[in-house]
Amino acid sequence: MPAIAYLECSRCHARLSADTPQTLCTQCPDAPAGALYVRYDLSHLHGSSPQHVVGEQAGTPWSGMWRYRAVLPDAAPVSLGEGWTPMLRSKRHTGLWLKEEGANPTGSFKARGLSLAVTMARHYGLRKLAVPSAGNAAGALAAYAAAADIEAHIFMPQDVPLANYVEATAYGAHVTLVDGVISDCARIVGERRQSEGWFDISTLKEPFRVEGKKTMGYELVEQLGWEYPDAVFYPTGGGVGLIGMWKAFDELEQLGWVKPGKRPRMFAIQSSGCAPVVQAFDQGAAASQMWQNPETAASGLRVPKAYGDYIILDILKASGGMAVAVSDEDIFASLRDWAAHEGIFLSPEGAAATAAYTQLLNTGVLKASDRVVLFNTGAGLKYVDVTAAALGLRG
Repeated sequence: MPAIAYLECSRCHARLSADTPQTLCTQCPDAPAGALYVRYDLSHLHGSSPQHVVGEQAGTPWSGMWRYRAVLPDAAPVSLGEGWTPMLRSKRHTGLWLKEEGANPTGSFKARGLSLAVTMARHYGLRKLAVPSAGNAAGALAAYAAAADIEAHIFMPQDVPLANYVEATAYGAHVTLVDGVISDCARIVGERRQSEGWFDISTLKEPFRVEGKKTMGYELVEQLGWEYPDAVFYPTGGGVGLIGMWKAFDELEQLGWVKPGKRPRMFAIQSSGCAPVVQAFDQGAAASQMWQNPETAASGLRVPKAYGDYIILDILKASGGMAVAVSDEDIFASLRDWAAHEGIFLSPEGAAATAAYTQLLNTGVLKASDRVVLFNTGAGLKYVDVTAAALGLRG
């Protein structure tokens, strides 16, 4: 496992030491401060074959996403078996694969980022972690904090799916339900973190959740035979996964582990009831504006303004991708369609991606022959109360 060379600001490109815990850039001349990327010295891997570097070791912690330990921080993992999720090929669309992140511990992709963040929190000796969450990050932090014997303080909107509240509470976290949205929860964490002694591991407020999420990029490339797909569809609230995958593609190319070719077009998928990135993309803006009165049953997409919106928009432009909004009506129609015809019970966020795929096929933005990877970011069974209400089913 590589030592961290330095942390690099995504805005001003200043370099900070990783010897002590860091949150945001301390050198940015203007607000807001930039999110930090972890940088390694990977020169010893140049010219290596991924088949000789990547892989699991039976009876050790090096399985799941930790098969990529050669490009992750040098620290003892806090692992519950996250990563190496299935890549399911659609029965009806020959060029389409679905990356099933609901197979992770706590039933969502959040396990990857929180496994790495809690791993590094334990490495640094941190004892109290706090996070605002739209739902799934809460359960993931609570689980990994319990595994690491660290306190977790969680703030969630009071109307999150019931499973998110139940699991976070069951894991022993200190849970507060807030009358508001995730931005209100983030404000509370920001106001209290110093007096309470919490370390804030909000989305992009520390550098290691991106490192966990970047393993999705390594996995999808490996699972496609070390080749890029033509496009990646990613349900986007905070957007850490999209940012992490783009970082993974950069590292893969530096290492020579991916077959030469154009990077995938990246598609950020949002609900039309909360679509700040879509609005900013359509306007050609460098950052989004706070979305007023966000409404969507896809709780993970109900993020009025992502901290890393400037990074997301840069990635969409660089990749030739775009931001797409779909209605909740189309989300739940696609959810039902995929359950009935593919045998996959999507989360509402995952169904936003499948609905967007259908939309872009119908409008000619994509061809049926394009190789596309969609992300189902969470298990549909975590949303039974939300889905029952949307489909008019009796509870």
